[in-house]
Amino acid sequence: MSLPGASAPPDAFAHCEALLRAADKDRFLATLFAPAGARGALHALYAFNAEIARIRELIHEPLAGEIRLQWWSDALAGNGAGSVAANPVAAALATVIARHALPVRRLDDLIAARRFDLYDDPMPSLAEFDAYARATSSGLIELAARILAGNDIAGVSEVALHAGLAYAIARLLQAFPIHAARGQLFLPLDVLDRHGVQRQDLRAAGMQAAMAELRGKAREHLKQAQPLMECLPEAALPALLPVALVRPLLDRMERTDYDPYSGVDLAQWRRQWRLWRAAASPARIFR
Repeated sequence: MSLPGASAPPDAFAHCEALLRAADKDRFLATLFAPAGARGALHALYAFNAEIARIRELIHEPLAGEIRLQWWSDALAGNGAGSVAANPVAAALATVIARHALPVRRLDDLIAARRFDLYDDPMPSLAEFDAYARATSSGLIELAARILAGNDIAGVSEVALHAGLAYAIARLLQAFPIHAARGQLFLPLDVLDRHGVQRQDLRAAGMQAAMAELRGKAREHLKQAQPLMECLPEAALPALLPVALVRPLLDRMERTDYDPYSGVDLAQWRRQWRLWRAAASPARIFR
């Protein structure tokens, strides 16, 4: 399967770059450490991800989101050539898929996982959250690595798995105030149950312990990913750079004054510094 068309106009890639800069600054900054010739492809991939990830914010009812996701699914299946060509992100992605032989199944999996975002159903279990994170986070890292390293991707899948899970958990916890305000619950119910937290009372005393359990799992994934770096092609390293922001986010959440309902973030200069430091010394991505 492939999107129709294999040569998007330059302004389609410019659109992707602008969209990414506005919607996902950290990944945009990470692309600056990739070779210039690969940046446009990364912009297209990450812009596609940003478009899919923000659908919940743009809709008023799930059906509208389902229609948008179905449009992307149809596009990946090669349907709707005219409308795909008119969408700059889809047109650029078509070019990237063709040039880099990206597995469309990974993109399909990402779209399918994001259907969970459209509804207010709670995340049933940690296992199901891991499956969601593999599709939305680990899969994205692997696709970016394919763009950067081509067929030389031995060892990428395993490191992308753990890196993506750590990244997804940290971002889940960071976004908790946003999700809670609109009635979403990404924290797995089985984790909450272990700490005596009911969905209708997320301010229960056990909430901090439940979040601490998830932070511990994120740190464990970072620990598992670090030795796998030895098997990673050097060209693929920029795909992992956003993961360098995970540990400092977790550290902020473990301060005594941390309030999960107020949120936590890193200053822009600090995020840029962490990305630069990790690019200069890749072993720092996970520590």
